Amino acid sequence: MRDVFIKTLLEMAKEDPSIILVTGDLGFGVFNEFRKVLPNQFLNAGVAEQNMTGLATGMALEGFKVFTYSIANFPILRCLEQVRNDACYHQANVNIVAIGGGFSYGSLGFSHHATEDIAIMRSLPEISVFAPGDLWETQEITRLLPGIKGTCYFRLDKSDAGWTNRDGEKLEIGKAREVRTGQDFTLISTGGILGDVLRAAERLSSEKINCRVLSVHTLKPLDRAAMTRAARETGGILTIEEHTISGGLGGAVAEICLEEGALPRRFYRMGLRDAFSTIVGSQEYLRTQYQMDVTAIVAKTLELSGS
Repeated sequence: MRDVFIKTLLEMAKEDPSIILVTGDLGFGVFNEFRKVLPNQFLNAGVAEQNMTGLATGMALEGFKVFTYSIANFPILRCLEQVRNDACYHQANVNIVAIGGGFSYGSLGFSHHATEDIAIMRSLPEISVFAPGDLWETQEITRLLPGIKGTCYFRLDKSDAGWTNRDGEKLEIGKAREVRTGQDFTLISTGGILGDVLRAAERLSSEKINCRVLSVHTLKPLDRAAMTRAARETGGILTIEEHTISGGLGGAVAEICLEEGALPRRFYRMGLRDAFSTIVGSQEYLRTQYQMDVTAIVAKTLELSGS
């Protein structure tokens, strides 16, 4: 996802000199070409995320389209006050790019695990929240970000589901993608774990359970219509997120279903259950340890569907 993002951003920045990339003292290998080709559109703010966000907001208020870039929690948790008071409150065109969503930096420990970010960001007013599940979604959202009013949070993942787009498909902000059709059950995911969800759906088809798979690349605004259709048209909903279940995707889906009076026959939120991810290991290993890998998705779906 990271490489697709920077390649797409470079293409855009060549055509639009108002696009500025500000890094929190990392990503230099990735940004080598960007710095070489567009040195006047690249800034290193140093290990100073609060200052980076204030700087980005000031530039945005002067008409620039600014992208800030750092690892996982650092561009949000370390500078939440600046994100809230400076960028969001002023509806500034600041696009906060957080690489390493979920367990992407699993071997560095829980300080580098982004497992509360969705809940925190979606609670802020005047912000849009994105977590692409595949490379195409990453590319298309990157292209759309500068044109979205206000501040955006863009959560990128180490893992991805490859390229799942269909010929002629157009990505719409706030519209979930139905990447697999099915009427028996619905699997709803956000972020790179979409790849595991699709593999789980394939296994479940051998058990005669045809799952609808929704990729929620936009968490705010969330697609109310797709969530209520899933509740009404299929046998239940399983949400899957590499994130705490408190305030994340599952909670957002539940809120919509209840408000719309569309009660799923079965419902379960798969994710971290009110705990820090204190285990250290690869992203794949942590998914297994915290019961959100392919095997766990298949088992929970079979349990919920009564099979």
